[in-house]
Amino acid sequence: MKRFYTLCMLLLVAGAAHAQTTSTASKYHYQRASLFEVLPIHRSDIVFLGNSITDGGEWMELFGNNPHVKNRGISADKTYNVLNRLDPIVKGQPRKLFLMIGINDLGAGETPEFVLSNIRKIVERFETESPRTKLYIQSLLPVNDQIGRKDRHQSKSREVVAVNEGLKELCAEKGLTYIDLHTAFKDDEGRLRHEYTNDGLHLLGAGYKVWQEILEPYVK
Repeated sequence: MKRFYTLCMLLLVAGAAHAQTTSTASKYHYQRASLFEVLPIHRSDIVFLGNSITDGGEWMELFGNNPHVKNRGISADKTYNVLNRLDPIVKGQPRKLFLMIGINDLGAGETPEFVLSNIRKIVERFETESPRTKLYIQSLLPVNDQIGRKDRHQSKSREVVAVNEGLKELCAEKGLTYIDLHTAFKDDEGRLRHEYTNDGLHLLGAGYKVWQEILEPYVK
């Protein structure tokens, strides 16, 4: 009986872990992901991969209408959503990839360790299947719980810092480029600056311009 109970518990834990990596996403996710499956990535491309914060950037225009710049952000995506839609990107073997992902995981109650584990899996897929791709791992942006909602994403400042520390360590281990966006976007109290957001999470135009200026040397 004890062995049966232990086996049941192990199956439940395994099922929960599987659910975390295969959870259903929004209709918008599937709409965008299906579009990205038919839009090819080429070896000369520069890909921006992430959630709504990436999705909201007009990256091609921000970088001088560069036709090689491709936006592969999807609003509300979490790390496991990105893992599940990597195939068309990895198969295209882009020249460069800029990744920022994880704040939605934290907002849903996942731990920094969970986020870092999935980002490591993303990195290792490129290492194995597209080793020529130059990876740029961007820090999570700060959040601001004084604007908009004061729960979920906007209350995760400490977790954001923990993820960023882990990302620095991962990049040092893997020999990747870590881009610290957090410092440029935070105020004296560590919150996302008021002039860059109207909801404590997403960026206004001024924020995207700062982001573009930080990335300019890496994109070129």
